Amino acid sequence: SDMLEMDAAIDHWKASGIDLSRILTPAKKANDDVGTVQSIAQDHLLELALDNEIIRQARPAIDNAEKVSIELPVVNINRVVGTMLSREIARKYGPEGLPADTIHIKLNGSAGQSLGAFLAHGVTIEVEGDANDFVGKGLSGGRIVIYPPKVSTFKAEENILLGNVIMYGATSGEAFFRGIAAERFCVRNSGASAVVEGIGDHGCEYMTGGRVVVLGGTGRNFAAGMSGGVAYVLDEAGDFNRRCNTDMVELEAVLADEDIAELKGLVEKHARFTDSSVARRVLADWDNYLGKFVKVMPTDYKRVLLERQAKAHQATEGAGARAALAV
Repeated sequence: SDMLEMDAAIDHWKASGIDLSRILTPAKKANDDVGTVQSIAQDHLLELALDNEIIRQARPAIDNAEKVSIELPVVNINRVVGTMLSREIARKYGPEGLPADTIHIKLNGSAGQSLGAFLAHGVTIEVEGDANDFVGKGLSGGRIVIYPPKVSTFKAEENILLGNVIMYGATSGEAFFRGIAAERFCVRNSGASAVVEGIGDHGCEYMTGGRVVVLGGTGRNFAAGMSGGVAYVLDEAGDFNRRCNTDMVELEAVLADEDIAELKGLVEKHARFTDSSVARRVLADWDNYLGKFVKVMPTDYKRVLLERQAKAHQATEGAGARAALAV
């Protein structure tokens, strides 16, 4: 605050009477040994990160783009698994990363926060177990697959598999989760695809791009502030409209051929990667289940797409007319 000065040139009725002294006055020390600026270096204990071992085993892929498979245990103190690896990949190969599935990491156990954060293209993280909050935060082209232990006797689609704020700010890549995620699933997703078997409140909040498939129930306030991307929700109970925030979106049936192909393709991938019983049930009776899906489409996004289609159609017709005149 000692570096701030008030601009005396402000002359507006809203500024009159505002007292900034509490903001501009330097903080007082509660005790002589309490600092008010950074004076102790932080130790993030990065030498203990699981990524150190992953990077060691993935060295052939990092150096020469050779395919590598890694299997390790994971516990919930192992946070941001895959992020340091992604840094190594980005340093050498840039944002394009490696060819798909060059590095396949199989983890067994309970992953800590931010599993696969900013995961680079070419890396697949598969977890047999569960995971905490922020899985796939900033996902950048990688693939994340999570399913319960194969020896589990409970129904995955009826149990929580993931924490809150999954896929926050993801930009590209894909994720498949056999089980239920907690609140704020795919908040600010701008380009990744994700399939999950149920979510809590505020799903797809502020989403601007990407694709989301929910093969189960949702909490309240779905699609609040959703301005882009598309979500497909399996609404078997027929009451999804009561939990969706329709201020910025429209609810539609899945009718267009390209939408049907996209939705079915994602469900097929989910079945293949997670062995989901829900996905297999839906695919086995596809014609019946297709009618139970609701397409969540942002209103302005839909308008922009229609305008682009109209312009493309006009350009095609114009080119055809010019070609006819030339003949």
